[in-house]
Amino acid sequence: MASKALTDMAVRNAKGRDKPYKLAAGAGLYLQVMPNGSRYWRMKYRYGAKEKLLSIGVYPEISLKEAVEKRDIARAQLRAGQDPSEEKQLVKLKAQLSADGRFEAIALEWLESRRDLAESTWSKAKWMLETYAFPWLGRRPIEDISTAEVLAVLRRLEAQEKIESTQRLRQICGQVFRYAVATGRLDRDPTSALRGALKTAKNRHYASITDPVKVGELLRAIDGYTGQLTTLCALKFAPLVFTRPGELRKAEWAEIDLDAGQWSIPAEKMKMGVAHIVPLSKQAIAILRELQPVTGKSRYVFPSIRSLRDPMSENTVNAALRRLGYGTDDMTGHGFRSMASTLLHEQGWTSDAIERQLAHSERNPIKAAYNRAEHLPERRRMMQAWADYLDKLKVQNSKPKLKLVG
Repeated sequence: MASKALTDMAVRNAKGRDKPYKLAAGAGLYLQVMPNGSRYWRMKYRYGAKEKLLSIGVYPEISLKEAVEKRDIARAQLRAGQDPSEEKQLVKLKAQLSADGRFEAIALEWLESRRDLAESTWSKAKWMLETYAFPWLGRRPIEDISTAEVLAVLRRLEAQEKIESTQRLRQICGQVFRYAVATGRLDRDPTSALRGALKTAKNRHYASITDPVKVGELLRAIDGYTGQLTTLCALKFAPLVFTRPGELRKAEWAEIDLDAGQWSIPAEKMKMGVAHIVPLSKQAIAILRELQPVTGKSRYVFPSIRSLRDPMSENTVNAALRRLGYGTDDMTGHGFRSMASTLLHEQGWTSDAIERQLAHSERNPIKAAYNRAEHLPERRRMMQAWADYLDKLKVQNSKPKLKLVG
C-alpha cells in the first residue's frame, strides 16, 4: 500500500515514542524519530549490490525541502555510478584539509580530478594512498616533503618484497606531486630523483599454451571438467573471447546481445578506459544460451558460487585449470590471450585486428578511431574463424590449416 507524501506539518508534529520510528518521504528518504524527540533525515539505497544508509542531517536544521533536494542529488550520484556516502566523506575531508595544503588533501583532490580513470584503477590508487602513503605523508605539508622522506615510505613496501606495488606507489605519488606543481602549490616533484633507487620487478609472463596439438589437448580436458557448470562455461568461453580475466568474470548479462552476437564492455571496466566490443562466435553464443537459464537472473554471467550478487572469484578459472592438471607454469586464465595472439598471427590475420580484439591501446588517436570503426567486420570474421579453428583442434592431433575468410 503506497504511503501518503510526507508534509512539513507531519514532520513538525512528529513526537518521540517508546521506540524509534520512521516517517517515509519517498525514494528511500525517511525521517527517523527517536524516543527523546530528536529527528534525523536518512536515505536508504543500494550500491554494489549492498544496502547502505546515508545520513542527510538533523531536523529542523535541515528542512523537508532541503532533505528532498539532498536525496535527489544522491540519486543523481547513484545514476552516475558514485556512492553518495563516499562522496559525502570525500567532500567533508577535502573541506577539512584543503586549506593547509597537506599531502592527503591534495592527493584526494587529484583523485577527484581523475574520475576519467577506470573504476578499478581509480579505486586501487585510492587504496594504495590510504594504506601505504597517508599514514606517513598524509598530514605533512606537501612543500615540506623531501625525496628522502618519500623514499623511506617506499622502502617500507619494498622490504615486504612487493616490488610491483612499490613502483606503482611511486608513480601514484609522483602524479600527486606533479598535480601540486601544476596547480601552483609546489615547485618540483620530489619523486623525479628516485628513478633507479628502487628494485625493479621482473617482466610478468603469463604461462600459456601455443602449440596447436597441446591446445587441442587443453580444450578436450576443459570439455571433461566435472565441476560447477558456471566454471565449466567460463573455461569454455575464455579461449573463444580471450579477454582479460577480470573482464571475463565481471561480464554482465546487460552487456550481451545474443541476437546480435556481441558483448559490449563499458569503458570503466577496461584497463585502457576505452569501451570494447567482443564479437561472439556461434560457439560462444551457444555456451551463453546454455548458461542463461542458470545465471540469467543474476547481474553477472559468471557469478560467484557463493552469491549470485557477486562476480566469480578471480582465482576460479586458474583453480579449475590446476584441477585439470595444468600448473602455474603450464597455463593461466590470462594465457588464453597469448594463445590467441600467437596462433592468429601465425594464420595471417592482420595485426591491427588482433591487437584491437585484445584491447591493446593505440597511442595515435586518429588510428585508434579508425581501428574501432573499420576493424569490427574483420574482427567478426576472425572470431568465428578462430572458434571454428579451436573446434578442429579438439578433434585432431596435427595442426589444421585455416583458410582465411575474405
